[in-house]
Amino acid sequence: MAKPVHAAIGQKAIRCQVCDSDTFREREVKLNSTGMEFLNMAWANESATGLICWTCGYVHLFVNRDIQLYRIRE
Repeated sequence: MAKPVHAAIGQKAIRCQVCDSDTFREREVKLNSTGMEFLNMAWANESATGLICWTCGYVHLFVNRDIQLYRIRE
């Protein structure tokens, strides 16, 4: 299972929009488009950083490459 992380953009910490938790798990998410799928070029679609709330499971998507992830020490 993915390790828990905290996240921020600049000095602003990211919190879950639903439950206000600050703990997430991270994964890459493809932003598929119909046109690229039709042309069998889905591999060329843009990617986003997906932060999945550790508490409630809500998925937050960020295309901003300035997002910083901080591993939580156990």
